[in-house]
Amino acid sequence: MKNQDEYKLSPTRQLTDTEKGLIWKKPLSHKVSKEEQRICKEIKRNWHRGEMKIANILLEGDAGSGKTQLAKALSAEFGLPYTKVTCFADMDKSDIIGAILPVISTDRLEQMESAEQTVLKEDEVVEYRFYPSEIVRAYQNGYLLEIQEPTVIRDAAVLMALNSALELDGSINLPTEIIRRHPDFIAVITTNRSYAGTRPLNEALRDRVQHTEKMDLPTKEIMIERAMAKTGYRDQQVLDILADIIIILDKTARVNAIKGVAGMRSFFYWADAVAGGTSGKESLYHKVIYKITTDSEEIKLLEDALKSQGLLIGLDQVEIELKKKEFLME
Repeated sequence: MKNQDEYKLSPTRQLTDTEKGLIWKKPLSHKVSKEEQRICKEIKRNWHRGEMKIANILLEGDAGSGKTQLAKALSAEFGLPYTKVTCFADMDKSDIIGAILPVISTDRLEQMESAEQTVLKEDEVVEYRFYPSEIVRAYQNGYLLEIQEPTVIRDAAVLMALNSALELDGSINLPTEIIRRHPDFIAVITTNRSYAGTRPLNEALRDRVQHTEKMDLPTKEIMIERAMAKTGYRDQQVLDILADIIIILDKTARVNAIKGVAGMRSFFYWADAVAGGTSGKESLYHKVIYKITTDSEEIKLLEDALKSQGLLIGLDQVEIELKKKEFLME
């Protein structure tokens, strides 16, 4: 049996109650993946090896491939508080480090008229305070930080600030002080696999990473195992055909440069709908295909791929079997 504290990085570290609450708790449906095992072993093995320390991880794969789930699982394994930041195109440096903002009490705001709330009087004495970003909070306090989709950031200066923060012996210059990277800080960068027209991950940022995982759909057996744990639905025959369809749709979307993906989330919700008595073929569109695309030509490509593999006929046969079972039970 696995020791629950096997991968704890700082077992003697004292966390506050708030910080303890930020450590992810694995649900019963969580299944440990080979990626999770590999990352845990590598980080634990190198944790006290100076320049060989691994503390920046890249998880790159399609939407629904389990990147965020894996980042949270690492929080549980390492015993570190989990937090995240979702990047966006117009991020500026204040989103990386924080901002200096005026401090005005709620009571004072209520007393002010609307015009005064917009423009304070010139002779008004206003207190200002520096509010650190979530990145700074994690960096300074030694949390596991998931940085979602840094590929969308347009401003090179923002990327430079992020690059600097990810140095193992790095620091961040704040308006009030210079802070050093906490020895327990781990950055997990999660990004979707590049499609045509999207930016590749910044080279300097990629260079700061010490371990990368290519996140794909798991094997069919693991897909079914996770679906059973997640939904409670245990019809192996039905889940087998649903998983085959998800796999084919995923491959077809890639080959034809269709931007949407058929991932584990789609599989879970589709299986759950079928378990609730919904038609598998009807819910295929609402739970899976329309999540990939609503373009008629692209839908036809997906349908043709399923027909060529006999999967739509297989789905029909499964539904006939299910109806027979229901009839016999009545």
